Amino acid sequence: MIRPSKVVIVIVLAVLVFGGTFLIVNWTQNVGLTSSEISEERAVSDMDRLYKRVRVYELEPVKENVDLRPVDVAESLPSIDKYPPQVDNTTPDYVEIFSSTEKATVNTSGQDMDRWLVDIAEQFNREGLLVNGKPASALIRGIASGAAMDYITSGKYVPDAFTPSNELWGDSLTALGVNAKLAERRLAGNVAGIVLTNAKHDEMIQKYGSVSLNTVIEAVASGDVIMGYTNPFASSAGVNFLMSTLFTFDSANPLSDTATSAFERFQTNIPFVAYTTLQMKESAQSGVLDGFVFESQLFANSADLKKEYVFTPFGVRHDSPIYALGDLSAQKQEILRMFIDYCLTDDAQQLASKYGFNQYDDYRPEINAVGNVVGQAQKLWKEKKSGNREVVAVFVADTSGSMDGEPMLNLKQSLLTGANLISTDSSIGMVTFSDDVNIALPIAKFDLNQRSLFTGAVRNMSTNGGTAMFDAIVVAEKMLYDAKAQYPNAKLMLFVMTDGETNQGSSFKDTKDVIAGLKIPVYTIGYNADISVLQQISSLNEAANINADTEDVVYKIQNLFNAEM
Repeated sequence: MIRPSKVVIVIVLAVLVFGGTFLIVNWTQNVGLTSSEISEERAVSDMDRLYKRVRVYELEPVKENVDLRPVDVAESLPSIDKYPPQVDNTTPDYVEIFSSTEKATVNTSGQDMDRWLVDIAEQFNREGLLVNGKPASALIRGIASGAAMDYITSGKYVPDAFTPSNELWGDSLTALGVNAKLAERRLAGNVAGIVLTNAKHDEMIQKYGSVSLNTVIEAVASGDVIMGYTNPFASSAGVNFLMSTLFTFDSANPLSDTATSAFERFQTNIPFVAYTTLQMKESAQSGVLDGFVFESQLFANSADLKKEYVFTPFGVRHDSPIYALGDLSAQKQEILRMFIDYCLTDDAQQLASKYGFNQYDDYRPEINAVGNVVGQAQKLWKEKKSGNREVVAVFVADTSGSMDGEPMLNLKQSLLTGANLISTDSSIGMVTFSDDVNIALPIAKFDLNQRSLFTGAVRNMSTNGGTAMFDAIVVAEKMLYDAKAQYPNAKLMLFVMTDGETNQGSSFKDTKDVIAGLKIPVYTIGYNADISVLQQISSLNEAANINADTEDVVYKIQNLFNAEM
């Protein structure tokens, strides 16, 4: 007869052995990995465990008529009041100027080095200068060049003048039929550059003999450099890099079959294209990238980057050209000329140098004027940006009670207008969530039939209940992971749209390792909600986080889809 005490000892030993074995297996799965490098095996195991805890319902697909009209950019753009002037006019006679943000951003916290044109305009307005006997002044509106282009080309709002970072935007304006006359080629000197880590720069010198646009492109294509760049629909450095790369592949015709096929192969080795320069910088600092594109003025004011990276100029110069738009009156033309001359004075240029401009004055462009091909190159980029990989995406939409009213109306409009920008080669699914999680649309090719089902799923969304966001993310991640069997070479991505903090089901702590381990980018859009956890979710796998209010959410999501889908 076995004594009870011995039974207890045997049970305890068995538990210890089993528990120890479990801990060893669990530990060895992730030995040597940081929290952001959880093994895929462990992530899948955790995902399956969390998935079993979620109440998942499959909704009956419903077809709705698809709106096949092209996107109306003017309709989706917010009022220009969304971009208030950094400098107001002080006289009835004035010129209004759209300016790129590296010279017209007022930063109230920390370093404030992107305000050169703001300071110049304020000084100009204080001078009390006269044009034809009347006091004159300038109004400066800082706005990203891509957004400025949308206002101008759509006719939603057209200022008197526009000073983007480089002439590529001016070429694009004239190609689109806008009456844009180059008033001055350079307000302040600047260049775009490829920024490489010190170690990678030295490695490039040893292997390729030099660091230039050509050798970097060759190194990326060979897998020797992991590099990213910014969205060429919105970023001056991004569109410069796109054009420069295409010209490298075929200097005679950047849109030729030779250039197109070479670019498609090149894109296969680009891990991601950042939505903004800030996202690009954060990704670089996380150690994901060997290099990225930047501007010399920004680099000069980034002490942290200057210690660890080397800047190499490329492409066309970023000298802040300025264009007169439309048929300006003689008075406005005189005021604009006077303001330009004021920007070119010695004092103004000394201030520009203080703010990081006027470096690399000896740099000569690797490509010259590109004529009317910028828009065509952007279209090519949208078609080929994923290389030879198809896109598979799941949209995760918040239908909790707090989304009732305007938030839900905007969410629906965002998805329906954004659908026009999704390639028919992509495969799309949808999940909705409140207290529970619904698979509103299984993943399938985004042909007209799937788009009709997508439209039905969007229009039939209704609001109620709490916010089980992380449960929904787990379900969407499982849909994408399971889809890998059908789409083994696919580029997987997930879009989460919500207005509130999670109050049901799993938490960020529960799901963080799943998101990180599966390495699927999670793009997050907060509707009237500055939710810090959304930024944390997106940062795990180098995706963008957007916080949008009711005015501009449709436009921002439209831009995100244009860049990513």
